[in-house]
Amino acid sequence: METPVFEEFDPTSDCDCPGCAHWRRVPHVSPHSTVGRPAATRALAVAAMASAALGVSHAAPAPAVPHAPHRPGVPAGDAPDTPQGDRTPLHGLGGTPAKPAGAAPLPEITRAEIINRAKKWVAEKVPYSMTDYWTDGYRQDCSGFVSMAWKLPGNEWTGSLHEFGVRITKEELQPGDMLLFHNPDNPQNGSHVVLFGGWTDHTHTYYIAYESPRPHARRQTTPYAYWNKSDRYVPYRYKGVKADVTGVEETAAPQDTAAPQDSAVPQDTKEEGKAVHAGAAGPLAPAPRVPAYPGRGMFRPGADNAHVTLLGKQLVRKGFGKRYAGTGPGPRWGEADRRNVEAFQRSQGWRGGAADGYPGPETWRRLFS
Repeated sequence: METPVFEEFDPTSDCDCPGCAHWRRVPHVSPHSTVGRPAATRALAVAAMASAALGVSHAAPAPAVPHAPHRPGVPAGDAPDTPQGDRTPLHGLGGTPAKPAGAAPLPEITRAEIINRAKKWVAEKVPYSMTDYWTDGYRQDCSGFVSMAWKLPGNEWTGSLHEFGVRITKEELQPGDMLLFHNPDNPQNGSHVVLFGGWTDHTHTYYIAYESPRPHARRQTTPYAYWNKSDRYVPYRYKGVKADVTGVEETAAPQDTAAPQDSAVPQDTKEEGKAVHAGAAGPLAPAPRVPAYPGRGMFRPGADNAHVTLLGKQLVRKGFGKRYAGTGPGPRWGEADRRNVEAFQRSQGWRGGAADGYPGPETWRRLFS
């Protein structure tokens, strides 16, 4: 499927009315400089002033705006234009504000649920809009998209989303976290927010981004932290996120064409303690108990612990230890460990970020089951 192309520019205004088109061509103060006025009211006022100044009913088309700087080697067309609306309540089907739910604790949600909600908008190709609301009540722009995925009680914007999260580091990013760029000097033009879906490579250079730019919601491999203004994006984790029953490190991070790992879990591994095949006459012999997954931090560069040795010995036992050469597995995590894990992951049919060589809960379970 051909990657959609989006126009990349940094306009001085998000309004396309004739008056704004005129003001973009002359070195005057923007008519949108007054803070707090609704966008629609500003547009009408500017249109009236422009008509009087020009003495014509329609303004001539504005000249093309130069493309904004973008990262070297990155197609400029992949960076979308993403102005946004203000903080608003959820809306009903007719576009009217829904009845406020009142003060309530933040809804809890798992990472898998966050990603699945994002995928729903992507599958439905929800069109981008600063003023329209989808059938679920969320505004159809970038911040409304993240509000929807996190299941927030209202539509937030880039100036308020951070209140619902805690700041984290790049290495702490997990599927369902957000990358937020809020530009306080010009919040409706330049600010943007995306959902992190998982790394696509072990160097953590590219990741799967879920977002709502023009013309509609999309899922796309994206350079960290974004196509442009990369140093301005800050990672946050939703305060209401709760642990998943199964890991999502490998359910949301595959390439666009790869199947999520957890969705491919065979039926004979669903029940702990015994294997049950669909169509089999009865339960098979009890399966050996899988040791508890110790966590992602045990398998990162610089890690030195007994879990790395345990993992290495199991890889050798399964026939995936050839990268150890003559040294054999040891307690210090290294490139040999990562490449052996990657080989095992690929043997499961996983590709892209799902086979990055870092063992998540599902890799661990399959390796030891």
